Amino acid sequence: MPQEGVRQSSQARIILGIGGGIAAYKSAELARILIQRGYSVQPVMTRAATEFITPLTLSSLTHRKVITSLFASGEDSTAVLSSAIEHIDVALENDLLIVAPATADLMAQFAHGLAGDFLATMHLAFTGPVLLAPAMNTNMWNHAATQANLRVLRERGYHFVGPDAGDLACGMVGAGRLSDPLEIADAATAILNGRQDLAGETILITAGPTQEAIDPVRMITNRSSGKMGYAIAEKAVKRGARVILVSGPVALAAPQGVELIRVESAEQMKNGVLEHLDAASIFISVAAVADYRPTSPADQKVKKTASRLSIELEPTTDILAEVGRRKGDRIVIGFAAETQNLAAEGKRKLESKNCDMVVANLVGPNGTGFEGDDNEVVLITRDKEPQAIPKAAKREIARHILDAVLDLRLSARAAKR
Repeated sequence: MPQEGVRQSSQARIILGIGGGIAAYKSAELARILIQRGYSVQPVMTRAATEFITPLTLSSLTHRKVITSLFASGEDSTAVLSSAIEHIDVALENDLLIVAPATADLMAQFAHGLAGDFLATMHLAFTGPVLLAPAMNTNMWNHAATQANLRVLRERGYHFVGPDAGDLACGMVGAGRLSDPLEIADAATAILNGRQDLAGETILITAGPTQEAIDPVRMITNRSSGKMGYAIAEKAVKRGARVILVSGPVALAAPQGVELIRVESAEQMKNGVLEHLDAASIFISVAAVADYRPTSPADQKVKKTASRLSIELEPTTDILAEVGRRKGDRIVIGFAAETQNLAAEGKRKLESKNCDMVVANLVGPNGTGFEGDDNEVVLITRDKEPQAIPKAAKREIARHILDAVLDLRLSARAAKR
């Protein structure tokens, strides 16, 4: 996609396209965030979108007329109607097109060059970057036609945020939720500012739990959701890095643009890491890897009896320590999930595993836990005082972590000069 003449920061002008889905109401919050950041926002709504949120709401927030139709009509007094060539004017006057929610119908229109309404017609005349935030039913998202349209749009250089996985308005659970408005706004800011400060880096990330078999049915595992590692992977790709994600079993969709390697056991995760370590300039060990595994997993299901059952355990390979021994010039980041003595345990791990930074956080009853969407961490390095990052969404925590990683990289390069 051409990206000519993109203005920077507060001078930028954004078209906010709103599709006809239940998530359309979130466009009001997105508009508010964009305006707070100093952007000019021009709302464009499909007719279907006006069934979910009124044009008056968007007009009040943006102080701009809301375009809902290609042609004038006296039937809708709330919508400000466009001139015959307004779609050209809007396309030429703005720097970024955001569509949130981007419905399956809009993605199909964009992919096939259709011009059924103002938004689709204006899109054809727009030459700047396009950011789509899909939102729809899980089955619609997974349908072969939608996925084919997605591939076409990605090949043309369109940017995407989401969709997220979770509970949907239709009652299903899965991929299809509109991403958080703050996440969409962050993606827009990154596009407009051209932030690609991790370009040229290859970041190898581990995420999620591991599963150690007791028998073909049972296993030893932990509560890690993988959300923190996936958030870091997603943010790193958006900042220009090549990302290889070695993931244990999680219920998360792969972030766009990452190279995903799925594993189950600690041994498989170790092999996945070591296989790709030579390519990595940065290693971030987020996964909650099992410390022990059954010495002799049973080939058949162990039947329940009235007797006690003892399982002999043996240590798994310490992946972070192994990477630390092979560190070379790469930056190595470890995570320390602790139930007590957070700073002390983080510092111990920093030294014992030969890390450049350890991200420490409390888990359990007094901590934010593995499974939540938020986190609260302390960044521990050798040369600075520990940096406490207050409780925030894991995607926001990911931004802070990558900022600190970038500082470590820049410091290492400066030291070589």
